[in-house]
This record gives sequence, C-alpha cells and structure tokens, in this order.
Amino acid sequence: QVQLVESGGGLVQAGGSLRLSCTASGSVFRFSIMGWYRQAPGKSRDVVARITPGSTIIYADSVKGRFTISRDNAKSTVYLQMNSLKPEDTAVYYCNRFPALDDWGQGTQVTVSS
Repeated sequence: QVQLVESGGGLVQAGGSLRLSCTASGSVFRFSIMGWYRQAPGKSRDVVARITPGSTIIYADSVKGRFTISRDNAKSTVYLQMNSLKPEDTAVYYCNRFPALDDWGQGTQVTVSS
C-alpha cells in the first residue's frame, strides 16, 4: 500500500498563490500517473490535474492556465503550483494515482478568501 502525504495548504486571499507537495512511499511512484484531486464541502472529489511518468499533463478546464502540476521522480514527489487563486478553489486537496486507488492521504486544506 502506498502512503501519500500532502502539504502546503493554507489561507490565502483571492489572486494569491500556494504550492502543494505530495510525497509517496514505495517504489511505484515513478511508474504511476499521479493526480491532484480536490473536494469542496458537499461536493464530490474531482481530479484537477494529472501527470504521467513522462510528464504528459492534463488539466481540468477550471484550473487551466492557473495551476501547474510537476513531479520529481527521484523524490517520489508531485507538486501543484496554484496561481490566481479564486474562492471557488477552496477545498481539501489530495494526491493519488490516476485513476485513484483507495490509499488516500489526509489531504491539505486550501482556503481562498474573497
């Protein structure tokens, strides 16, 4: 089972930036498509960005042009740089493989004030 540890969330004003990090245990990271997901209160958990081992990237339309996903296979870490944040980006952010498996981490809270 892979352990996932997210960090970097916080409270930021609209228009601000945050950088999230997620470190994965185990040896499967470098072979896995990794994704960042988010879940707002009362809503489903949705993928916002994903990156293949070769760094092919797909973004959800809602974050395209504002968020940047990247990975460091040597560190088993995936990042999410979030710029021009909006109140509707407020959610708990998680990383996981894509498609997601059941080994979710604790997530990191991102709150964007207007």
